[in-house]
Amino acid sequence: MKNEIDFNHTGTFYTLGNPKAKNILVVLHGYGQLASYFIEKFKLVDQDQFFIVAPEGLHHFYLNGTNGRVGASWMTKEQRETDIKNYIKFLDVILGAVMAEHKFDKKYLLGFSQGGATASRYMILGKIKFDSFLLWAAVFPKDMENAIEGNFQHSKNFFIVGSADEYYKAEDIEKLTQSMITNHFPIEFVKFEGNHTIDSETLNQILNEN
Repeated sequence: MKNEIDFNHTGTFYTLGNPKAKNILVVLHGYGQLASYFIEKFKLVDQDQFFIVAPEGLHHFYLNGTNGRVGASWMTKEQRETDIKNYIKFLDVILGAVMAEHKFDKKYLLGFSQGGATASRYMILGKIKFDSFLLWAAVFPKDMENAIEGNFQHSKNFFIVGSADEYYKAEDIEKLTQSMITNHFPIEFVKFEGNHTIDSETLNQILNEN
């Protein structure tokens, strides 16, 4: 018989820049990454304008075998509903605590790769409302498509992908584009020259213009 129980759990998040900055940028890492390394990709963001917060997925594992480098993930197919509930609560606690300390003019949420699905769900299920949503080299979760209307109408939304992204072929991008149109998702598509990574120039252009 399957049973569940609630208990206290300690999670980790990293920050970069001035906590009294004008805006906040929350960044969710991809599968197998650690927030401590992922946040380094945002060093070229103006830290006087943006306070950067990088929560770390609650699941840790060895990337190869049973020792060596460790990565984190947001969820797997096993106990997925429980994982979703837990990371939504986790993000609510982190962001609620950070934003209780300072009022930011604008709030940005970026989800990279696997973190994109997490960010998408948080836009719909989370307590904090964001002004801009950046879905970076990620897939919008199909189980959330029915909730697009009403949850993304008041934010500026972007889908960003590299021209040489090893996980996205041209037909994949076309399929995603059509899905967004079908679901009336007000989202702007941005392509940069590069692979499956965060491109600082593209990111800064979006942040500075929005």
